[in-house]
Amino acid sequence: MNATFAGDTRQPARESNIAAIVSYFEQGIKPVGGPGELGIELEHILVHDDMSPVSYSEEHGVAWLLDQLKEEYPALTRDAQGDLLGVARPGEAVTIEPAAQLELSAGPFVDLDRARKVFEAFESRIGSLLAPVGERMLATGYHPTAAARSLELIPKRRYQFMDLYLGKKDAHGPCMMRGSASTQVSIDYTSTQDCLRKLRLAFALVPILSLICDNSPVFEGVPRTHELVRTEIWKHVDNDRCGLVPDVFEPSFDLRRYAEYILDTVAILVPCDKEQWCYSERTFGDIYANRTMSRAEVEHALSMFFTDVRLKTYIEIRPADALPIPYAIAYAALVRGLFYSPASLDALDALLSDVRAADYESAKVALMEGGYRAEVYGRPVAELCDAVMNIAERGLGEGDRAHLEPLARLVADRTTLATLAERDREGGAR
Repeated sequence: MNATFAGDTRQPARESNIAAIVSYFEQGIKPVGGPGELGIELEHILVHDDMSPVSYSEEHGVAWLLDQLKEEYPALTRDAQGDLLGVARPGEAVTIEPAAQLELSAGPFVDLDRARKVFEAFESRIGSLLAPVGERMLATGYHPTAAARSLELIPKRRYQFMDLYLGKKDAHGPCMMRGSASTQVSIDYTSTQDCLRKLRLAFALVPILSLICDNSPVFEGVPRTHELVRTEIWKHVDNDRCGLVPDVFEPSFDLRRYAEYILDTVAILVPCDKEQWCYSERTFGDIYANRTMSRAEVEHALSMFFTDVRLKTYIEIRPADALPIPYAIAYAALVRGLFYSPASLDALDALLSDVRAADYESAKVALMEGGYRAEVYGRPVAELCDAVMNIAERGLGEGDRAHLEPLARLVADRTTLATLAERDREGGAR
């Protein structure tokens, strides 16, 4: 426990709130021997045919697009003013990010063939709506033409407050919110110890996964000046709630320490009766100092953290850029092969057991500077990528191994989608 709060009467409900958050995490524990389900979230950036941005509110903007999907996705999400912010059907939710990036969250999936078909069908349907109005959807890690602050925020009160707070906190808050897009894969855990082990290993893998899934050749409308653009962005958003969960690599780390981290961080916004959301620069611990948080309040608090790996009632692995579907499914296969095989977890432990916070931060810097030429955790990163791919391949069933191939090919060639896009652009300029 933080010494500041040990027995501190300023937060009488602190112990019950720690217990509430830990209990929430423990509710995610799944039976041993489960099917190895994966949740997949893929964000997209919408542009006109001339590559200029598509906003939420324009004539054929994202609000219009969501409206076209209402019959197929009949569960609607609107704000207090009636603006349509998301549509859903069983197993699929279409939502929008702060500058109207379009996200499909789907699953959980056992069958990656099924996952691929779901995402392909979605992209095909969106394409059929966008093409006649001169628009298209891109799976790329950063907006290809626009500066983030020029992009229109959607009418969602939560994002107005976040944009205000993060815009003051550091240089790249608006870039993260408005300009970036990602691929996220979520996994289950079977016990508290399994959760902590997977959390630690996922964090250790973040720099390596960021390299393998680098797909951001442009930043703020101009060619990037270094690799791993989104890694740089996240380093300058809000280090209180992004990057690494404090002490996660330490042997003493536990779910209580995670809960303390949540309570001791500024909330930015909290639910309120008057306006639905109210802005606050108090910590969650101070806001709920005198009563125990409800489940909904715990869920909201956790949603205000954007660490490279995030714990809810599942583990959300977040470093990958938005990827074209074959690569997004390959990434899901990679995650399955690494985290759903006991032998893979043992191999990752042997490979990454010595990683500490300083190594993690140094790895990010080295990769931004050198890409596949860098050294990470005391070894050439190319060797580490090979080792990670081999562990994943051994951890997959025969039916899933073929899905891994697009990313495996990039690793074997020591290249990334971002680098290939740069080469294409340079070739076209000649």
